[in-house]
Amino acid sequence: MATVDRARNATSETSPQLDGGDAAAATAAHVEVEALRAQLTLAEKASLMSGANYWNSKAVDRLSIPSMMLTDGPHGLRKQGGAVDHLGLNASKPATCFPPAATLANSWDPALTRRVGEALGTEAAAEDVSVLLGPGLNIKRNPLAGRSFEYFSEDPLLSGTLAGAMASGIQSQGVAACLKHFAVNSQETHRMTIDEVVDERALRELYLEGFRIALKTSGAWSVMSSYNKVNGTYANENPHLLTDILRDEWAFDGLVVSDWGGNNDRVAAVAAGSALEMPSGDGVTDAEVLAAVQNGSLSEADLDARVDEILTLIARTAGAREAAEPANHVAHHALATAAARQSIVLLRNENAALPLAPASFSGRVAVIGDFAATPRYQGAGSSLVNPTRLDSALEALQATDLDVIGYEPGFARMDKHSSRKRDRALHLAATADAVLLFLGLDESAEAEGVDRKHMRLADNQLELVEALVHQAADTETRIVVVLAGGAPVELPFAERVDAILHTYLPGQGGGPAIADVITGAVNPSGRLAETFPVAYADVPSSRDFSLTQATSEHRESIYIGYRHADKVNAAVRYAFGHGLSYTQFAYSDLTVNRRSATVTVTNTGDRAGTETVQLYVEAPDGAEGQFRAVRELAGFAKVTLEPGESATVKIGYREHAFDVYDAAAGKWRRVGGDYTVRVGASSRDLRLDAPLTVAGKPMPEPAAALPHYVSGEVAGVTSEEYEALLGRPLPPQDWPKDAPLTRADLVAQCKGRGGFASLLYWVIDSAGSVLMALGRPIDANNTKFVLELPFRSIARLTGGGADDAMVDGLLLMVNGRFWRGLRELTAAWFALRRRMRADKHSQEG
Repeated sequence: MATVDRARNATSETSPQLDGGDAAAATAAHVEVEALRAQLTLAEKASLMSGANYWNSKAVDRLSIPSMMLTDGPHGLRKQGGAVDHLGLNASKPATCFPPAATLANSWDPALTRRVGEALGTEAAAEDVSVLLGPGLNIKRNPLAGRSFEYFSEDPLLSGTLAGAMASGIQSQGVAACLKHFAVNSQETHRMTIDEVVDERALRELYLEGFRIALKTSGAWSVMSSYNKVNGTYANENPHLLTDILRDEWAFDGLVVSDWGGNNDRVAAVAAGSALEMPSGDGVTDAEVLAAVQNGSLSEADLDARVDEILTLIARTAGAREAAEPANHVAHHALATAAARQSIVLLRNENAALPLAPASFSGRVAVIGDFAATPRYQGAGSSLVNPTRLDSALEALQATDLDVIGYEPGFARMDKHSSRKRDRALHLAATADAVLLFLGLDESAEAEGVDRKHMRLADNQLELVEALVHQAADTETRIVVVLAGGAPVELPFAERVDAILHTYLPGQGGGPAIADVITGAVNPSGRLAETFPVAYADVPSSRDFSLTQATSEHRESIYIGYRHADKVNAAVRYAFGHGLSYTQFAYSDLTVNRRSATVTVTNTGDRAGTETVQLYVEAPDGAEGQFRAVRELAGFAKVTLEPGESATVKIGYREHAFDVYDAAAGKWRRVGGDYTVRVGASSRDLRLDAPLTVAGKPMPEPAAALPHYVSGEVAGVTSEEYEALLGRPLPPQDWPKDAPLTRADLVAQCKGRGGFASLLYWVIDSAGSVLMALGRPIDANNTKFVLELPFRSIARLTGGGADDAMVDGLLLMVNGRFWRGLRELTAAWFALRRRMRADKHSQEG
């Protein structure tokens, strides 16, 4: 038996190191930035605090300071060449659509995500883009969050490691990565004003830890603040986040940019550490910054620090634009396909129903399900990519040696009833030996700006599954479900089908990747980066997620995903880290010390395969009687082995593997005791364990007022218990009913106010409903997104089509002063048009 020593893609929290030459260059660059800033007038410095237009920062021509282009791109470049917007409404230039973060996370492969980052950086540089707005790495608190497809995991180590690798790849091409959304962007409902109320320990251990790891391992040059408030203060003007933690504690030396339209108080943001407001503030916020410095409410030192951050980023990214070469879209499509292959997860495979290898399976195959021909391969919103090509699974399967006898869609998207589609699918299935049933979440279910309403598949899909299972009950027909979607779904049929293959959202190369895994040309190696609960009610935040108006209370604290399920020993459909292979792996010879664990992994099957070895640290006494998770991921590594081959895998512990965050002391605390180190194939499939004694202080005694945090039964947390954990009273959950609406309020707050306010709400809501009924879900969701805009953002996100004076007129109208507001809005509209004509004539002259 061959034995090799290796640990491919093992976790490591190593900071990028500067050699002597790099350090000297950095010092020289800093001196140059200071010298350049000294030549700027106060007005010019203030002007750099906001964008020139929708996608560009301002230039200062007299000093040869260039503009930077910032554009979307967590999984593909979205550079718009014509009409611009933030939600994917208008077409962008063709670019490679890689699998989104939720899919790539299932690879557990930092080397792969780095390669994807390198390709993203190459395409960005070729299009003269300085800052690529990604990756996103918010923690997946709840599976209904509409933007889950854009984030990696429920675990901060996995999220931070993969995001850091991607950011490193992007920046290797001289393009700035922009880690987003900092911080606690946990829902889409009311995301631009919602107050995420979270205790400091959960904030540090979960919601910020991934960002810390990603910044430490990549040295990312920019960070995007989130729209929401965190504990009462907007993230973009939150000094605790942007100054105390990001800069003072983590030593971040890059630039913070607002999310588009996310500026609330520009002066407060500059003081807190946010350098760049995007898109353009049309000069309004520049004037506010200038006036604040002149009247002393903003120090010029704070403004200078933000100017330095902008100038430094311009300098860091200048070389990429000068040296850029055309992107190799053919090679990048091949990489996108390879990434999909490594990210597909085999959830179930009873009696080796898969693979359908043409050499050993000669039966007839029916392909059923609309997603086979019209794939779900990415999410919707600001990350919507115009792919360079798109391959469907149906086309790829038909190109194999399988005997594909036909295809039927079986159901209509958006849960539209069609007995004819179902009956034709059943008729085709009756003649097949294997049915490949493509199910999933359609475009109406997952999008930026909209949270899902439930965790179920569409009713018409569930009805089709039941009918197919019933029809095949007395036959040997294999039912193989192929899922698509960016987040967990309930799978009530899981035990009654033969196999389940989850593709997540596989990007533009997903079709061939799916066919390769089904036929066995590729051995699946994906592992879930999040827990699949049996039912939505099992999710600890399910009781009130996205149901309150003004706040979102994180009453579950540290108990999300597997941390909660393992604490209360809850049944799960599929565990965190779960994924099957067409071969088998055995674990042996576990040894541990204070720095790492070493284990031997052997491929005991008859074909080559890749195993993801997962390392967990279990708290002393299984966290019994402690406000602490039972076990947490402490490291991981991937190893590829031939049949009969063994490898010795060494995995280091993450930095805080034996720590908790002591909120009272404001620092991490090493907790001593007798730990258990476990290794295995998922959080519930742990093969070996070994004891490890760690020196440190005892676990803080939990307060008597926190019984549910000790037991983990957080569904029972009362307002009083949560206030005891927070150490402060809870703010009101809902909006005030009678107060006049202001620029800081959402358009959605017009609902139920009567008069023009209710009419405005009804028009927008009805337009979205009509578009949904017409089968245009992306347009429908984007239309309804207008309801989630604060009035202050209307002027920023209309590309100059409106200004604050017009918004003030609209506010008068919705606050019951219709005619006066209409007069002011009309006057402001004409004044804006006159200014626009004057500016045009000035430019032409």
